[in-house]
Amino acid sequence: MNQLKIAVIALFLASTINAQEAITYQKPPQEILQLIDIERAPSVIADSKKQKMLLIYRDQYKSIAELSEKELRLAGLRINPKTNIGSRTTYYNNIRLMDVNTQQVMDLKGLPEQARIANIIWSNDESKIAFTHTTETGVQLWYADLTTQQVKRLTDASLNANMRSVAQWFNNDKALLVKFLPKDRKPLINSDDAVPVGPTVSNSDGSKAQNRTYQDLLKNPNDEFNFEQLAHAELMEVSLKGKIKAWQPSAMYSSIDFSPDGKYVAVTQIKRPFSYLVPYRRFPQQTDIFKANGKLVSNFNQVPLTEEIPKGFMAERTGKRSLQWRADQPATMVYAEALDGGDPENQVAFRDEVFQVKAPFDGQPESLFKTKDRFFRVTWGNQSTAIFYDYWWNTRQIRTTLFDPSNLDQAVNELSVRNYQDVYSDPGNFVTQRNEYGADVLLIEDNQAYLMGDGYTDEGQFPFIDQINLATHEKTRLYQSTYTDRIEDLNDAIDLGAGKVLVRIESPTEFPNYYIRDFKQNTLTQLTEFDNPFASIAGIHKEVIKYQRDDGLELSGVLYLPADYDFEQKPKLPMIMWAYPTEFKDKNSASQNTNNPNEFTYPYYGSMIYWVTQGYAILDDASFPIVGEGDEQPNDTFIKQLVANGRAAIDAVDDLGYIDRNRVGVGGHSYGAFMAANLLSHSDDFAAGIARSGAYNRTLTPFGFQAEERNYWEAPEVYYNMSPFMHADTMNQPLLLIHGEADNNSGTYPLQTERYFNALKGLGATARMVMLPKESHGYRALESILHVIWEQHEWLEKYVKNKQ
Repeated sequence: MNQLKIAVIALFLASTINAQEAITYQKPPQEILQLIDIERAPSVIADSKKQKMLLIYRDQYKSIAELSEKELRLAGLRINPKTNIGSRTTYYNNIRLMDVNTQQVMDLKGLPEQARIANIIWSNDESKIAFTHTTETGVQLWYADLTTQQVKRLTDASLNANMRSVAQWFNNDKALLVKFLPKDRKPLINSDDAVPVGPTVSNSDGSKAQNRTYQDLLKNPNDEFNFEQLAHAELMEVSLKGKIKAWQPSAMYSSIDFSPDGKYVAVTQIKRPFSYLVPYRRFPQQTDIFKANGKLVSNFNQVPLTEEIPKGFMAERTGKRSLQWRADQPATMVYAEALDGGDPENQVAFRDEVFQVKAPFDGQPESLFKTKDRFFRVTWGNQSTAIFYDYWWNTRQIRTTLFDPSNLDQAVNELSVRNYQDVYSDPGNFVTQRNEYGADVLLIEDNQAYLMGDGYTDEGQFPFIDQINLATHEKTRLYQSTYTDRIEDLNDAIDLGAGKVLVRIESPTEFPNYYIRDFKQNTLTQLTEFDNPFASIAGIHKEVIKYQRDDGLELSGVLYLPADYDFEQKPKLPMIMWAYPTEFKDKNSASQNTNNPNEFTYPYYGSMIYWVTQGYAILDDASFPIVGEGDEQPNDTFIKQLVANGRAAIDAVDDLGYIDRNRVGVGGHSYGAFMAANLLSHSDDFAAGIARSGAYNRTLTPFGFQAEERNYWEAPEVYYNMSPFMHADTMNQPLLLIHGEADNNSGTYPLQTERYFNALKGLGATARMVMLPKESHGYRALESILHVIWEQHEWLEKYVKNKQ
């Protein structure tokens, strides 16, 4: 490591040279502007029988005024202390109901004015929905009767939605269990005004606590006090007639989970002591099981403060974890426990063991199965059929195993062991249906189950439905999409015996809409007719190009050209390349193509597609695999592979004759920003770069980052070589840095951009830093988004299109 280089950089940083520019929010050119502030189509939520569909509407963006509302950042939460709900909550402003059989769309009558709807939950019989509405002073509970389309308010603005899981239906669908603000909640402390009573002290007793660089953590006793006040809630039973009665006293409740038969409720609460190192999910927890009437049945689980776990992505804490109700039984609790001490370094025959305990939860736990790798999940079927999954991140392996939960002496049957990054071999997901308890279980007919898959192949994407014999494991293909000019997404099964499935179909110029596919009768019935809000770019050219890296690895990207591009004359265009690196453990998976040219062209706020209207070629989602096979880790050769990926992409489009390779810009968001900065430091292939919300100095994330699980002291050369900050002196192309001032993502502190910019400026590089007030890792306010696009446009015009 070059100590002189570090000393020079430190000297420049100490000088903290700054040159601020006073600027107001700007807007991009009209051709781009008309593609941004559009009326978005509704999201769709269907009931289990696909008889009713909720169409839920929201504004495309928030406003900067909304993001400027009071916000407290505590223990991994962001809370509006005035309204007592997450300060970054996505709100809907309307809900409509579609009858699938008639395609009739009905308005719900009596929705709140200026609705700010969230937390939508179906009743057990799916005849009603409940939801919250956030007013200026707090959160209310409402419900809608979908039979009459009538909406009614159930409570005043006194709910506590700070810890999510704010309401759940009782089994009879006549009442809900709801979190309310405690009557004795104390006033919050304004930490800015409070006079300290002493220093904040943290201790290390010699135990290793190798935690990621979490943000929004508690910092002092005032934060602890405020978190406790905001987390406390009283549990109340609220009837549909508006009657409210006490169910459990005030505590820091994090989750509420009814048993499938609705007779029991598992309630988890947060306990002290708190931590300044980890978010609330790793604070002490207590899970109790109550009867539906609120009577305590079992103190089922106690979890201590979890600051210290073994190193590695496959590390786990000891004790009961992954608590869940068994979906095929009325009231059986299931959980996993580590058999390797939670330490992936320990070599054992089985990593985890999964147990069950039946109501009333006072018997001896019964072992269901052991997993060779780390337990992932169970898909329950019936008394004699269930499927469990275990996986191991280090090898990217996932195992699917069939077992008989009624005969635990019987051997389990492995259905597949595969690399989960190998999308071409993906067998699909098992189809489920709602059982008599309203829980999702395997769809099993005559010992046959069903799989739905995305259908990626080296020849394109062809989603499929397979039938699998659970005795012989033989598969029969029932349906496979044959579209080559559009995508047919198999959304959900309706009646596979009758050949009916809910699908979503789209093309580059056709907005995604929903249909009922009858693959036995070969018919297609359209349900929705959402219009294309991006008609102005319907004529642009779009294709997936495939090319090779210098080591023979197959790569791909989605290429866009302007609508008026002359394919005969082939003028040389400037190009923008946008990408995000992904780590792989084998070249076969890394070379597979999941880009589909038939996807609808949707230029969301972070997209570069807008610039196709400005005369640019766009290479979007360019492949940037970083491969490390065998004992080699992907990041051991990160820079070499990164540069090779970028150069291969430019070569491919240049060989097609579309671009001026001297006018190519590169950009990315988050880890893509990290990629862009590295490419500008380690190659001369790009005219300029855009880096949004990235991290640039890996020594500030010393206990791992992205897919790197080694800590800094185990692999200092990797951390050094991969850090653009350490190579700021080799940056000789212009770089635009953009970052949200309120970034909450682990590792991408705004400080990362500020310090990197200071280094670049101190070393004489051409750079611009834009810090967005109130914005987090993803940007939400319309004002911010328009300004970001303006900044990017001005940068690209100056340093790429009109490069001197």
